[in-house]
Amino acid sequence: MFIEPRFHQNKKGWIEVVCGSMFSGKTEELIRRLKRAQFANLKVEIFKPMLDTRYDAQKIVSHNENSIMSTPISNSQHILLLAQGMDVVGIDEAQFFDMELPDVCEKLANRGIRVIIAGLDMDFLGKPFGPIPNLLATADYITKVHAICVRCGDIAHHSYRLGSNEEKVMLGEKESYEPRCRSCYHK
Repeated sequence: MFIEPRFHQNKKGWIEVVCGSMFSGKTEELIRRLKRAQFANLKVEIFKPMLDTRYDAQKIVSHNENSIMSTPISNSQHILLLAQGMDVVGIDEAQFFDMELPDVCEKLANRGIRVIIAGLDMDFLGKPFGPIPNLLATADYITKVHAICVRCGDIAHHSYRLGSNEEKVMLGEKESYEPRCRSCYHK
């Protein structure tokens, strides 16, 4: 269970990462934390990769259709410019960003900004995905969420790709991926 740190007047920044497989609730948890920050009247800015237009071009949308407005960007360096004066920065689908994202997040945290990141920790091959491993190494708080295996009902750690497309980045939903436990993933 994640216990939200108190946001002090002296603006101590930190990095939180929410990771896991597809259909595990990463975006739902990101939205929950960001809405709590907005409710607390903190200045919040939210980013997502420009290539993620699955549900909406502007909003971050969870699989159960919970949503929050965001700013689509093509490069993580843009976050540094657009996050001026913010208390909290949210970043969804972090695995699709460039490898500069961990450095950008570190700079934001050093400015006193709370940075909340959500993303896949592994690709469909079960390999570390994009900048997520480096973000996990530098994060102050890590929450790993799990889906339920569609084959056996156990805890799912993997995003199993249906079909034969071998591209590393392939946007998709239930028609393209399903959550599987370690055993069912390797069968």
